[in-house]
Amino acid sequence: MPELPEVELARQVLAGALGREIRDVDDHDDWVCRPHAPGDIAAALRGGRLTEAHRRGKTLWCETEGADGEPGPHLGLHLGMAGQLRFGGVKGPPGRSYDRVEKPEWFRFGITFADGEELRLFDTRRLSRVRLDPDLDALGPDAGEVSRREFAERVGRGRAPVKARLLDQSVVAGIGNLLADETLWQAGVNPGRPVHELTDEELAGLHKALRKALRAAIRRGGVHTGEIIGHRRAGEHCPRCGAEMVHGTVGGRSTWWCSKEQAG
Repeated sequence: MPELPEVELARQVLAGALGREIRDVDDHDDWVCRPHAPGDIAAALRGGRLTEAHRRGKTLWCETEGADGEPGPHLGLHLGMAGQLRFGGVKGPPGRSYDRVEKPEWFRFGITFADGEELRLFDTRRLSRVRLDPDLDALGPDAGEVSRREFAERVGRGRAPVKARLLDQSVVAGIGNLLADETLWQAGVNPGRPVHELTDEELAGLHKALRKALRAAIRRGGVHTGEIIGHRRAGEHCPRCGAEMVHGTVGGRSTWWCSKEQAG
């Protein structure tokens, strides 16, 4: 599932499409584009331009302007479980294989620009979302921008397991299952620890580990490149100390941690 690093890479792809006149829009998929009917998004965007590309957590949106130069609606994009943005010949995040034959129906939304370039949303599972003027009020601050102080205040509040707290998009936006495991392993914190038991030093360490994990994942092409990710399976050992990896469920999500360094 795309997490913040993959979505940031998608935002960078989206940024390449800015400033071009929109000739046509393919918004035929009434599930991906709900609640809009086919043609609604096209009517709102045709003749205008995408002007700014933004991201908060896993949500992308573009500012637009109309054909008259006046501000238009925001175009919201959410990649869901498997969505990818395609533009300028780039198929997806680096480090992945894209050798399979791609069916035409897997392209759920598209914008054709006056210069002939196309921005397309590719999604085999049809779980992505495109909508005008998306509501961002339910999202917490972006995981890549939240300050150490605000992170500690928001994550350290309550009695939930720390992993469940990290996954709550209303607390901090952008952390998914793999990034949470990587961050907790980097910080040496057990994923099941209740957040009210974490010290100020542990919360500061978590924030530092999160920033480190995000920078590395964006640089390398996604959360699948994390140091612990390849060791999240039975029989594997911690790459730092060699102890056995442990599996369990925390906050309803499959979770792996080091039996020694994240013992309690």
